[in-house]
Amino acid sequence: MSALRRKLGDEYQVVSTSASGGGLPPPRSAPRGKRQRFVDKNGRCNVQHGNLGGETSRYLSDLFTTLVDLKWRWNLFIFILTYTVAWLFMASMWWVIAYMRGDLNKAHDDSYTPCVANVYNFPSAFLFFIETEATIGYGYRYITDKCPEGIILFLFQSILGSIVDAFLIGCMFIKMSQPKKRAETLMFSEHAAISMRDGKLTLMFRVGNLRNSHMVSAQIRCKLLKSRQTPEGEFLPLDQLELDVGFSTGADQLFLVSPLTICHVIDSKSPFYDLSQRSMHTEQFEIVVILEGIVETTGE
Repeated sequence: MSALRRKLGDEYQVVSTSASGGGLPPPRSAPRGKRQRFVDKNGRCNVQHGNLGGETSRYLSDLFTTLVDLKWRWNLFIFILTYTVAWLFMASMWWVIAYMRGDLNKAHDDSYTPCVANVYNFPSAFLFFIETEATIGYGYRYITDKCPEGIILFLFQSILGSIVDAFLIGCMFIKMSQPKKRAETLMFSEHAAISMRDGKLTLMFRVGNLRNSHMVSAQIRCKLLKSRQTPEGEFLPLDQLELDVGFSTGADQLFLVSPLTICHVIDSKSPFYDLSQRSMHTEQFEIVVILEGIVETTGE
């Protein structure tokens, strides 16, 4: 016990873990107020960038990724809005052609050959566009060979429709296939613990997989986020330090068929080596756990 006390310091109390329940209970600390986290427990990062010039143009330059990263309500809004605007625009183009050729006034003249048969107002032009774009083809409205401008517009409509479909449907497909919801069935222990294991002071937490499908090539990493000041006087607000959770021994490669306990040995190489029990409650730091793997069912 004296050896443990020398190693842990006077601020630690040695607690027996035998079945008899002997030993002193761990000291209780005063409750601390809830503070803003760098990364929430659901994985959402709370960092907001400011004072950046041209931030909007940078997001728009990578429009596809920006749309995928948007929330579902904005994705659905943009999806519906884009199709609505494209449909109304193309229907207006067909109506303009019919109006400039005078087809609207001769719609019921059997001896006259219009650009598009049976298009005599804007609703009928809109229905013709929908039938053509969706390849429904009722056969009641059709382009005649007396309208070269209609043929050119039809080619433009086909190309534009293919581009819009590929962009929006591809965006929705990628967003639906993202494995973010798979993290809902990966459970982490709510609290981490520091205790003796195999004769070493160890920081421990647990992780488990609720699904029967496996996480292929699962690997876990831990980052310690802590502010520090360099010997030169530079202040680093979010310095990132790697916590060794078995990289040298391969223990970071997980086989999640049952809940596993992840261990970080607090030795001379650990960032926690110089911290005491009292300073643990007052020190401002955050541990971010990163679990990477391939979903067996989807390959994502």
